[in-house]
Amino acid sequence: MNKSELIEAIAASADIPKAAASRALDAMVDSVTDSLKKGDSVSLVGFGTFTVKERAARTGRNPQTGKPIEISAAKVPNFKAGKALKDSVN
Repeated sequence: MNKSELIEAIAASADIPKAAASRALDAMVDSVTDSLKKGDSVSLVGFGTFTVKERAARTGRNPQTGKPIEISAAKVPNFKAGKALKDSVN
């Protein structure tokens, strides 16, 4: 499912126009992104939790030359599925 299909599904489920569903989805994504930028986590009970994790610096290899390269530390977004989501998939 891509973004436009998700917007259609939201609009049909909530009985709202696609434009309103699109704005709602964009607002949700923006809110989650802003919270993660601040270092906060976002928990949606039954769905899951969005967090930011620290990835340590490490040494990798250039696949073309085989030379070692330093990969810098980074913050990466993470999602952990909630119990209800896991149960509905299985």
